[in-house]
Amino acid sequence: MRLNEYERKRDFDKTAEPRAERRTSTDGDLVFVVHKHAASRLHYDLRLEHDGVLLSWAVPKGPSFNPRDKRLAVQVEDHPYDYRDFEGTIPKAEYGGGTVMLWDEGTWAPDGDIDEMLAAGSLKFQLSGQRLSGRWALVRMKPKPGEEDKNWLMIKEKDGFVRADDGISTFQTSVRSGRTMEEIGEALPF
Repeated sequence: MRLNEYERKRDFDKTAEPRAERRTSTDGDLVFVVHKHAASRLHYDLRLEHDGVLLSWAVPKGPSFNPRDKRLAVQVEDHPYDYRDFEGTIPKAEYGGGTVMLWDEGTWAPDGDIDEMLAAGSLKFQLSGQRLSGRWALVRMKPKPGEEDKNWLMIKEKDGFVRADDGISTFQTSVRSGRTMEEIGEALPF
């Protein structure tokens, strides 16, 4: 059920994205990935492993190491666990068409019960990635009348990893392949 929307939006005869299967990490650590995604608009996708899927938020401006930056994070459909390995190009006519880079990956640890925090609209957690580290929070915004409650804010909590700038603009290559968005889009090997 959790991956029905993901499956419905994709034609797997046309896209190389992984099929919808629920799986989990085998070593006990929860994984996270951040994809840089040049779809209709460039954005970043934060994905946190939970209950056999990757909970997913589209972050238009990307995460920021500056706690003053409260970044919009729109909750989107859950993605399969195997999406953590996806890097490539989704055909333009398909849902999410464009280039996808593995911008960051690592492990994450929630500050409590994930389902309770999600229901309360305040998910606090620690990231241990190649680029993103430290304490973070996702806080659900109160929806306007007629809106779904999909809008959250991604906020860097104050710790030893804060910066005065956003801290992300200097990273232009994949943590996995070392390729740029252009190289991935041109399907250049790594």
